[in-house]
Amino acid sequence: MQETPEAVIIRDIHPSAPVHYLVISKKHVASVKEIPHEDETFVGHLVHAAKDGAEKLGLKGYKLVFNVGREGGQIIDHVHLHILGGWK
Repeated sequence: MQETPEAVIIRDIHPSAPVHYLVISKKHVASVKEIPHEDETFVGHLVHAAKDGAEKLGLKGYKLVFNVGREGGQIIDHVHLHILGGWK
């Protein structure tokens, strides 16, 4: 597990890639669609935490994914970002 002031990074217990981690916000927001425009730095913090986490994991290439809403695959009502990588 890694931690920043804004987020924690943990391994996904149901991975969909060889390397699959979650960047979980410490601030509760249910979904990306609930983030107000005046709090746009919120997403920037999560992306930078993911970038730094991917670097520490030794990933040279990776995907960052937000699932938004049930129809978008979101099953947890708390903003989190997926780091997916490890493909050859």
